[in-house]
Amino acid sequence: MATLARRVFKVALFIGLFYLSLLYVRPYPYEWTESESRAWSRASHWLGIHDPEDLYYVVWVTIELIVAALAYAAIMKLWRWYRSRKATWQDSP
Repeated sequence: MATLARRVFKVALFIGLFYLSLLYVRPYPYEWTESESRAWSRASHWLGIHDPEDLYYVVWVTIELIVAALAYAAIMKLWRWYRSRKATWQDSP
């Protein structure tokens, strides 16, 4: 039961981090300049995507997933360090 609780907590943590990255990592809404529009249009055409907005959305969701995964990995590493540190404090006389 404890293993299930840990797994559910980890999934909830990742979903929460992804939600926070959706809120705070996304660039401010602004109109593309002409050169940006051309670049996104060329890239989407080269990849066979009809709408450059679709490519823009996929790129930003990928970036947000990467940010969430890095934050998750950092939190897990810090937690393991804290638990090992706490165990050594309790073992010392």
